[in-house]
Parts: sequence; C-alpha cells; structure tokens
Amino acid sequence: MMGGQAITDPGAEIKVSFGYHCNSNTDDSGDESDGIDMRPGTKLRRANSSFSCLSGAALSANATLANTNICNGLLGAEILPALDSPTSFRRIPSSPSFSKLDLLSSSFQSSLSNLSCSPSSPSELAEDNSSSMKSSSESFFNATEVKIAGGAAGEDRVQAVCSEENDSLFCAIYDGFNGRDAADFLAGTLYETIRHYLSLLDWELERDSKVNKGSYVDCFGNALPYLDVEKPCTSFKQKVLNSLEQALTQAENDFLHMVEQEMDDRPDLVSIGSCVLVALLLGKNLYVLNAGDSRAVLATCGESIVTNSDGRLQAVQLTVSHTVDNESERIQLLKNHPEDHSTIVGGKVKGKLKVTRALGVGYLKKKSMNDALMGILRVRNLISPPYISVQPSLTVHEISSSDHFVVLGSDGLFDFFNNDEVVKLVHSYIQRYPFGDPAKFLLEQLVIRAADCAGFSKEELMSIPAGRRRKYHDDVTVIVIILGMNKRTSKASTRL
Repeated sequence: MMGGQAITDPGAEIKVSFGYHCNSNTDDSGDESDGIDMRPGTKLRRANSSFSCLSGAALSANATLANTNICNGLLGAEILPALDSPTSFRRIPSSPSFSKLDLLSSSFQSSLSNLSCSPSSPSELAEDNSSSMKSSSESFFNATEVKIAGGAAGEDRVQAVCSEENDSLFCAIYDGFNGRDAADFLAGTLYETIRHYLSLLDWELERDSKVNKGSYVDCFGNALPYLDVEKPCTSFKQKVLNSLEQALTQAENDFLHMVEQEMDDRPDLVSIGSCVLVALLLGKNLYVLNAGDSRAVLATCGESIVTNSDGRLQAVQLTVSHTVDNESERIQLLKNHPEDHSTIVGGKVKGKLKVTRALGVGYLKKKSMNDALMGILRVRNLISPPYISVQPSLTVHEISSSDHFVVLGSDGLFDFFNNDEVVKLVHSYIQRYPFGDPAKFLLEQLVIRAADCAGFSKEELMSIPAGRRRKYHDDVTVIVIILGMNKRTSKASTRL
C-alpha cells in the first residue's frame, strides 16, 4: 500500500492545496510572481534558509454551518473568506499597509480589556498597549514583506506565514469539532496574538540590554542581551515557549468570554472547540505547541537516532497526543478528579470527548456553560470542572543537517497511517518528484486507503457528499515543511 497509485485529479474535494519555495536573496534575476508554483520540473534557486519549501493540503469530510461571527465583528467577512483555499502563497506588505492582519490585530488588541476574561493585570495590560505598537516594529515577524496562505476544509483550518527576511515560518492547524467557530477564531487571531507576545519579548530584551549593557549571539545568530550567563540560549528558547503558551491562554480566555456573551441565544457554542498545533521556525530552532491530538513528526537520520539497516529515515514525534488513549493523560485526568467516578465514560471524557486538551468546549470547563444546554446535551454530574485543559505541550528542536522534513497533520491523517508510514510516503515521493506537492500526495494516498477500508473505489468514496463521507474519514489537514539546512546533494534536499 505504501507505493499505491496517486489520484491524478481528486477534483474539488481537496479544498486547500498550497505550496511555497524559498527565494534566494543572492539571486539577481529579480523574477518573482505573486504565487510560487509547485509544479514538477519548475526551475528553483538554491535556498539559504533553514527550510527550503513547504506544501499544505486539506480534505473535507464534514458539512458544517457557516461561521456565526460570535466575535462581534472582529472576524467578519473582511478577514476569513479571504484566507480560504488559495492556490499559493500571497505576498502581504508590512508596515501600515499590512491590511487585513493589521486590521485584525488593532481591533483585537484594543478590545482585550473588554473581551478578555482574565488579562494578566490592569497595569500589565496598559503597559502592553503602550508598547505593542512600538515593539511590533522590532518583532520576529516584522519584515519588508511576509507571505501568507491559509484555508478551510470542513471544520479544519490551516494557516502559514513566511518571512524570508527574518528566516521565520509560522504554520498552524486548527482541528475544530462540534462546529467551526473555535477554529475560525484561532485562524483569525492566534497568529496576531503570538506576534504580539513575541513583540513584548523583543521589547523586554531591548530593555534588559540597555540595563545590562551587554549582549551575546543567540541561537539564531542575533546579538541579544546577556540574560543568563551559563545558558543564554536555553533561557531565550524558554522565553519563546512561554510566549507561545501565553498567547494560547489569551486566546482561550477571549474565546470563552465571547461564548458566555452569546450562549443565551446560541447554547450550542459551549460545546464547540478546537485542537491546536503550531510550528514556529525561527532560524534553526523549531518551536512546537500542541493541545489535542494533532501531530508533528520529524523525519531524521540524526546521530542520536538508531538508523535502520536499510538507511531509511526515522520518524520522531515532536508532540504529545492528548487523548484518553494516552495512559499518562488518562492517569492524570483521573487523578485530577478523585471524587468523580464518571470522569471517563465509554472511553471519552465525561462520555463526550476523546481529547483531554483543547481550546473552547466550555461546557466541560465551566458549570455555567454546561447549564446553558438542555436535556441530553447537558453533562450529568459535572462535579469538578474543568475536565478539559487548554494547557499545551511545548517543545523546541534545533534543526540539524540530519533532519530532512517535518510533517504536521490533524488526527485524521493518523487514523490511516502511523508515523513511520507517513515519513516513508513523503520521503519516497520527494525522491521521485523533488518539486512536487507531498502534502497533497499524502491525502491522495489516504483517500485510496480509506476507500479500500470501506470497500469502495476511490471514485466512489469521493463522490459521497461531505457530511455523509464523515463515516469513512475525518477532515484531514497536512503541512509538509522541507528543511533546508542539510548539505546533502540529493534532489530531495537541494535547490537547483
């Protein structure tokens, strides 16, 4: 099955498919287009970045309602539809003309004092507002221009933002459930919230530099204040991880507060949630945040990894699966609720969800939200909420020349392929088609396997409308990041 045939034309069912290749700053051809074509055979330039290209694709299975715009105008038609299903990355200039992202950011930041359930403190919020516009000009994400792609498929949302100037890449998969509102909220706000917190980190480093009158070269090769004499690099990495976690906490607070404002008219909002997977590549360091059961899998032949005798790449999972099937998660959940003997029912948290961590799902976090539901929808014996946490798992990995690529995927991908199979599929495809679209190829292979499991042909499966097809596979979103630091001369790892 690993060498299964590809679907030549899966039609409109693959709702999102985009690709991107880095451009070399040393190339003087000056020949660029608004979209970076990923077609096989395209002539590309050698990359100096820590990643050389990425592809993304998503397959819809769910039929969902349109966004209900619970954000009171913050996530209206001006923002999200423009990010749905592009064919390639689009350039967006920085500065005041940063249009849609700046519009969202300024609206979001100016509304924090009213929308947030629990801002850090009034003084900190005031300090944030006064410094955020100044520090954003020094942000990791600030550049002459960035390139952005994103899209929607069923209840999944996918997002990618690239700055070649700063050698940074932001990728995120939001796997929504019970509705699309939480995933839409994340797609519209989380990048800007993370950008805000990292801007504050920039401001903090500049402040400390002036106080300490010293600097060091950090893990990215930048001169930064010498904050930790023994382990400056470790200290800085931890600060970035802390910023990611703070941004997710802020997003959770804002989303639940808006749900509370609307739940009298729309009680179903209390059951809507989303898993979160974020990969942030800054220089040679890959930061990963996840809450839920999406995964990030690294393909490597690193010296610390036991290499197979046949020389195959090894799959290293960079994330933790937050489900009741994970023994450590299940044990911790039961430990947190010793008086509740119905914490796990039928292999699900309170008989409702397999995931133990996610944004949203307020009815499993607050009694008042559970009380908004009627009849069988309400959770019985909600003794000691919250039962679902938004606390993410966080990790940082330093990219080396032994690392080939990273695959990000929502859980639907891993319903059909394990980590090793995913790595083998992507690697074999890249070897055959170095300028092809490995993410889309993975989804094509998934359709073949899902059809085979259901006893259908692939054409029969794809002809089943979204909603009914959910019985055979989930919404699936995949991003493949081809890493650019290895110095091998194979077609799969060099830019010609």
